[in-house]
Amino acid sequence: MNKVMQKIIIACVIVLGIAAFQYFDLGQYLTLESIKASQSRLQELYLGNRVLVITSYMVIYIAVTALSLPGAVVLTLAGGGLFGLVVGTLAVSFASTIGATLACLVSRFFLREWVQNKFGDKLTTINNGVEKEGAFYLFSLRLVPIFPFFMINLLMGLTRMRLSTFYWISQIGMLAGTIVFVNAGKELAKIDSLSGIMSPGLLGSFVVLGLFPITVKKLLSFYKARFKQKNVQK
Repeated sequence: MNKVMQKIIIACVIVLGIAAFQYFDLGQYLTLESIKASQSRLQELYLGNRVLVITSYMVIYIAVTALSLPGAVVLTLAGGGLFGLVVGTLAVSFASTIGATLACLVSRFFLREWVQNKFGDKLTTINNGVEKEGAFYLFSLRLVPIFPFFMINLLMGLTRMRLSTFYWISQIGMLAGTIVFVNAGKELAKIDSLSGIMSPGLLGSFVVLGLFPITVKKLLSFYKARFKQKNVQK
């Protein structure tokens, strides 16, 4: 099978996946209300077959993220409510990163023109950031919610960053947010809205975390330059 046929098949799978999501209104099952209503039944399934439920959960999460469909936040909360903090964090961390990397790959090879037209104004900012800060910039974007999660995946697909770098930086960078949301999901029954989770204090904490790696890099560059200057003067 040549590369052209492979691209056509993958493109068809993507289109069919999005069409099925819309046609069967699958988004109704990825709402906070739906997850809360199904929590008891899902927990019974989990206790009956842990491996199958975790695997199915991760496959759904990867598909939603890879196709840039709505519902990732609700799925993260559900992971905490079903699996607890440790197992939930592991499941969400790997599923979200794999899905994000697939979305980046799809953007790079199949949706380049659409992403360029849709988010072109944001692309300049991200390209400049990647050029100046490299992996540190992506790490900061994963910590600071300046751009939506799905937008970062798509826009990064149009940069020159290697997919392997995108993967491990995303894995590490999203971990703090994953733990916060999975931990919040442990109290799923008490959550009335998604806006209540993203409090100003929490957003402020993410901003500080996101600025930290770039600040450290700039300080290191500054001290290296000073050190070289002193050596030259000597």
